[in-house]
Amino acid sequence: MPSYYSQKLAAERLIKVYDLATPRVRQYLDAELNHVLSHIHPGDAVLDLGCGYGRTLPALVQRAATVIGVDISLASLTLARQRLAEIPNYHLAQMDAAHLGFSDNCFDLIVCIQNGISAFHVDQRTLIVESLRVTKTVGKLLFSTYSAKFWEHRLEWFRLQAAAGLLGEIDEDKTRDGNIVCKDGFTATTVSEQQFRALTTGLDADISIVEVDESSLFCELVKHPIRCHT
Repeated sequence: MPSYYSQKLAAERLIKVYDLATPRVRQYLDAELNHVLSHIHPGDAVLDLGCGYGRTLPALVQRAATVIGVDISLASLTLARQRLAEIPNYHLAQMDAAHLGFSDNCFDLIVCIQNGISAFHVDQRTLIVESLRVTKTVGKLLFSTYSAKFWEHRLEWFRLQAAAGLLGEIDEDKTRDGNIVCKDGFTATTVSEQQFRALTTGLDADISIVEVDESSLFCELVKHPIRCHT
């Protein structure tokens, strides 16, 4: 649903989403970011998919040599440039995460957090395969979704967003089993461990699934080295 993230949930409105975060949601956001930071090494080139207004970029830049943030919303990227004007070593680009305008083997780490794999509303297998293409050999990809254990906290956060007019009214009859449905057509789904494993079947990478803080579920891929055939 690009219209939500390029228009209704962009720029200052997206900031308001995070302003409404409860203490438990803030804990989730911090834990998720800290998990990502633990995977960054000095000298790394990092690609942040769905960077929005640049919420996580300052922390990423402190660890990496360079960070590129991409987002579908030009308004969010414009705000990010304004907010991060004093921060070095980052670049921004308006781009569809499922069709990246980068050459093969560019990045040491690809980051797609805060349930971007579902929130982007693109083909999830295509998103993962395209991300793997631009990852260097033995580079890593991190895709996160919400843990099922976090459901009540997540639902509370979304209800606060709806009450503030940032989302449509939540359809309580259809909202269940990890899926949030709003009456204006907005939906927010998640990816289970089984779905992650199905999405990554046959890819040239080592796959692991890690739960963080009982709030995030990370699918972590390490790209295999190129095999020489004799």
